Amino acid sequence: MRKILPYLFLFFLTLVGCGKQVDLLVHNANIYTVNQNFDQATAFVVKDGKFIEVGGEELVKKYRPANTVDAQGLPVFPGFIDAHCHLLGLGLNQFKVDLKNTKSIAEVIQKLKSHQSTYAQKVIVGSGWDQNLWSDQSLPDNSKLNEAFPDTPVVLERVDGHAYWVNQKAIEMAGIDLSTEVEGGQIAKHKGKLTGILVDNAIQLVNNILPEYSKEEKAKALINAQNLCFENGLTTVDHAGMHFKDIRLIDSLQKVGLIKLRVYAMIDNDPESFDHFMRTGVVKTDLLNVRSFKIYADGALGSRGAALKEDYSDQKGHKGSLLISKDSLRRLADFLSEKSFQMNTHAIGDAANQMVLEVYNEVLEQAKDPRWRIEHVQVVAPEDFQRFNSKIIPSVQPLHAISDRKWAPKRLGSNRISGAYAYKDLLDWSGMLVLGTDFPVESVSPLKTFYAAVTRKSPEARSFEPPFQAKNALSRYEALLGMTRWAAHANFEENEKGSIEVGKFADFVILDQDIMRVEAKKIIQTRIVATILNGKIVFSNRL
Repeated sequence: MRKILPYLFLFFLTLVGCGKQVDLLVHNANIYTVNQNFDQATAFVVKDGKFIEVGGEELVKKYRPANTVDAQGLPVFPGFIDAHCHLLGLGLNQFKVDLKNTKSIAEVIQKLKSHQSTYAQKVIVGSGWDQNLWSDQSLPDNSKLNEAFPDTPVVLERVDGHAYWVNQKAIEMAGIDLSTEVEGGQIAKHKGKLTGILVDNAIQLVNNILPEYSKEEKAKALINAQNLCFENGLTTVDHAGMHFKDIRLIDSLQKVGLIKLRVYAMIDNDPESFDHFMRTGVVKTDLLNVRSFKIYADGALGSRGAALKEDYSDQKGHKGSLLISKDSLRRLADFLSEKSFQMNTHAIGDAANQMVLEVYNEVLEQAKDPRWRIEHVQVVAPEDFQRFNSKIIPSVQPLHAISDRKWAPKRLGSNRISGAYAYKDLLDWSGMLVLGTDFPVESVSPLKTFYAAVTRKSPEARSFEPPFQAKNALSRYEALLGMTRWAAHANFEENEKGSIEVGKFADFVILDQDIMRVEAKKIIQTRIVATILNGKIVFSNRL
């Protein structure tokens, strides 16, 4: 099968024949339409960037296409949608020290020194460290950072984006001392000294000393990130939290054709962005949809910032903290509901999820089709699952369950872990859920997301390793819906995308294996043959 890849999508064949003139005919394919009946087809026709007919080989004689693709029996799916990610963050990582998968503080220091010897930056910025991968899984202090970099500020973002690890120079430049307090954040101290760990809202104190990226750097970052998305079969991404200036930048790049990727942009809940979109209202083009706000109810489990009902099992006396009060969340929810904006709230701990569910149910009682979302939904108490319903969509990231399985049981204990990463239970109560990656926290690949959702295993796991809480695995049918039609519905775009149907954008992906039928272990060996957006190739695999 792989031998045909170089010939399949290097170019479209131009044919002359009879019938109606169209732009593209794809035939001899195994097409998963993902429509309401989950029909399969073998051919479809595209004109002006949209599907105009879906059916069988009879379409070959019915139309006169400018371009024809013989898919040679390969599977074709709707373009994949990542329902929760950070496109700009992925692109900006090129300017930072990559600390993902580092195994010790010593390895982090070595990477920082190597980077600084090459770039000699005024502020050293890194991202991706995770203490749970180290032999000592406690949060680090900054003593080693201070020794290595006494005069250069160092700011290192944890893999979840909810904690910084900074050196003394950065602390001094940010004006932080032992008396500094931040509502909704933590400034870690030990034996009367600052450790250099800042959690949740406290990181804003250090953001003020970070260098500003220029518009040109951000544009380059967005274009590079877009190319990675296309290489992985993504045609739409839901950007989870953006400042209004960055949204305007994406819009400007889309208008001149530099960004072709479709973006569902959740607005950051900062005063500038809030005021801007309260004035302008919803923004909708074929490529950009701005009609939702990203709100934070709590922090992350990995840095113990997630708000729990009871103490962390591995840190007595600590429950994490809410980043917004219930009254404030309710007022904000009422306001957004009146303005017809979708509310997408980050909630990880069971206390945060309970609060958000209570507020959502109160505010949405009379709403007909609000489609409000809870992002992550990592820990839910048994009594709170019943608060989910068709008005509330869980937005989950299956790779998080696999990445966290080694340490999450220690954080939560044996009882609470059963209600964590419970995707099947969430689906049963809500009737729908959407899947994302949270990249760059996890891999960009939707195929890895699919694999993790249906196997509850890491793509790197050995065959004998047991799945993590297998009862909450999704079927392949459910996982595919969560990356296509359901994701489009959660974005109010079900009439435009998410399935291969007449009238919808001709966004689709061709794979070299059928992920709906191959052995589970072969899913992660599957390659993207081509990614097509509006009936035009944006990525083809020529290797």
